[in-house]
Amino acid sequence: MTKIKPAIKPDIKAARDGGESISLMEPLSIGTGSTHRAELTDLALDLAARSVGFRRSLPASLIRSLADLVRAMNCYYSNLIEGHDTHPIDIERALKGDYSQDVRKRDLQLEAMAHIAVQQWIDTGGLKSAAYTVESMTEIHRRFCEQLPDDLLWVEDPVTHEKIRVVPGELRSRDVQVGRHVAISAPAVPRFLRRYEEVYSTLGTTETLIAAAAAHHRLLWIHPFVDGNGRVTRLISHAALFNALDTGAVWSIARGLARNVDAYKAQLAACDLPRRNDLDGRGNLSEEHLAGFMKFYLNTCLDQVKFMESLMQPQLLQTRIAVWADEQVRLGTLPPQASNVLNALLYRGELPRSELAAVVGVGERQARRVVSALDGLGVVASESTRAPLRLAFPATLASRWMPGLFPDR
Repeated sequence: MTKIKPAIKPDIKAARDGGESISLMEPLSIGTGSTHRAELTDLALDLAARSVGFRRSLPASLIRSLADLVRAMNCYYSNLIEGHDTHPIDIERALKGDYSQDVRKRDLQLEAMAHIAVQQWIDTGGLKSAAYTVESMTEIHRRFCEQLPDDLLWVEDPVTHEKIRVVPGELRSRDVQVGRHVAISAPAVPRFLRRYEEVYSTLGTTETLIAAAAAHHRLLWIHPFVDGNGRVTRLISHAALFNALDTGAVWSIARGLARNVDAYKAQLAACDLPRRNDLDGRGNLSEEHLAGFMKFYLNTCLDQVKFMESLMQPQLLQTRIAVWADEQVRLGTLPPQASNVLNALLYRGELPRSELAAVVGVGERQARRVVSALDGLGVVASESTRAPLRLAFPATLASRWMPGLFPDR
């Protein structure tokens, strides 16, 4: 069990413990005797099989390149849910040090970079504890907020209009209301989080999938931080699914949630409602609404896996890339032999530099020029000048290579 650290310093107006019982957030999942259980189990097993099958269908080097693009996509959609619209092309520019001259847009670019950095840290094994532990959630919040510009670390109390500074990694020490939901008192947060960790961090793979939506809602219901709860909760959900399914980070639920944001928010609000009658479970909160959100969540995950599968079908992807490459050849930005390299990378995953000349069908010097032209357009990548080449998926070409991944500019 994670030991919860007290706040670095209390707010000026310290909240009083409301004495809330941890039973207030029950049920924390759907029991085996529930009428909803069979459908949820089927969805979880279907998601597991589909996700594993998709990941195994991709060469390892394509997984890495696709994960880089999906991180930008995940960041875009997660921030969009919060009302921050920073297009992946602008995010990609920021990653290359090209920032907007507009202060607000620049701040949002920095926010996006912070989100991507935290997700990459998660994807590369940064979390040392289970995703649903207090240690993990406070570390994710700290890492995210530490990289934000100062202007994005201030929030306004909707009642008093007092300006409050967000302290990275610190649990809230004041009471809050989110829409119609009055969150538990600040001093009660640690004991609710202990119960949260006790339940969700010890589940097996299938139970983790079944309970993923419940864990998602219950953390938002607790509202552990002054600000940043939505992004942190979605990152935690990403980490839990990443670990449970070994997804390779090649798909993300954030796109599905953002594209159905009204339904997403309505489902979350419904889960705040109390149990209606004796047919609605045995906990304080509605089991029926929780089950509805769990089905919505798992179906959204499945839709996103299927969507990414459709984009990565080799023949269709090769056709889209070939059409683009032919256009670039006609425009004079790529030499004709570039298509040979792209095809080799698509089907083999990576290409040793020693084999470039043979694949391109020209001498080594001309082969290097072909690679240089591809690199200039951001469609190939490697770890060093001697490392094998792999295909890259730049955001600027996503509308051509992977249509529908995010809105066109």
